[in-house]
Amino acid sequence: MHEIVVNLHMHTRYSDGTGTHRDIARAALQAGLDAVIVTDHNVWVQGLEGYYRQGSQRVLLLVGEEVHDQRREPQKNHVLVFGAGRDMASFADDPQSLLDAVRGAGGLAFLAHIHDPEQPAVHEPDISWVDWSVQGFTGVELWNGMSEFKGLLKTRLHALFYAYFPELIARGPYPQAIQKWDELLLDGKRPVAIGGSDAHALHASLGPLRRTLFPYEFHFAAINTHLLLPAPLSGDLTADRRLILEAFSAGHAFIGYDLPASTRGFRFSAQGKGIRAVMGDEIQAAGALTLQAHLPALAHECRLIKDGRPIRVWKRAQACTHIASAPGVYRFEAYRRAWGRLRAWIFSNPIYIR
Repeated sequence: MHEIVVNLHMHTRYSDGTGTHRDIARAALQAGLDAVIVTDHNVWVQGLEGYYRQGSQRVLLLVGEEVHDQRREPQKNHVLVFGAGRDMASFADDPQSLLDAVRGAGGLAFLAHIHDPEQPAVHEPDISWVDWSVQGFTGVELWNGMSEFKGLLKTRLHALFYAYFPELIARGPYPQAIQKWDELLLDGKRPVAIGGSDAHALHASLGPLRRTLFPYEFHFAAINTHLLLPAPLSGDLTADRRLILEAFSAGHAFIGYDLPASTRGFRFSAQGKGIRAVMGDEIQAAGALTLQAHLPALAHECRLIKDGRPIRVWKRAQACTHIASAPGVYRFEAYRRAWGRLRAWIFSNPIYIR
């Protein structure tokens, strides 16, 4: 399969970001991304999708939307909409109606920053997802870069510190988000996990000090969603958009924190007699299967998770193998030491063995 790197969940001047779509494309080219998905708040911007080029490089820019009920206080239940082809903000007041409308339009819906606690020190409210009665969503945003940053801001000085040392921020998805994802998986649902940057490129100041929190270029080198496609991107907008949306829908994806080391080349698969599966696949197996994880570089710790619980741990490994003799939901996590601590590096989507 063909791997591409996608950064998603970002904002422009059409909502609360500071850059343009062309600024984002330029930053994505600089970061070596294959695609970006812009999701401005409650506005679907037409006419800007397509390939942007610089020399021999190209990046595909797709336009989605982040929809939420702006009249609700406090804010909750944000939905990332991809591929609907129309504005969905008119459905924002009822999450289930919104999800139904997105599905009816042929789009995908991901519940955004499912755990995003308040931070009183900087006057930021809790904007977590709370309506867990909904049905029909494609997946969840397991790891959100700006939510994690917000959680570290005990004072305004912390914001200034991390603005100058942003590589010290990312440690991994909130444990509460991981726990919720595993609960959904155990409940028989198949929510696809994605990682989002939530990039705004906000301008901040403290006295005479001025800084951008954080440039798009930084976000694009950090938390990305890697997709596995059946064919390489061709350069045709319509065909390539379809390939990307189908890969998201199928869960043929993993979250990679590419700042400490590139995660390109990671694979998690299952093999048996006449059977081969990749992340997102559901397979029927009467006998044992071999689960394999291949990493692009050495990980300081790897964990195989079955039904929400770790069943194997490897230290300082680059290839991990396990014989699965029981049905279950299997997923893989890898951690890498960087900037003085162990940090989440890779989160795979599950392989479902029935």
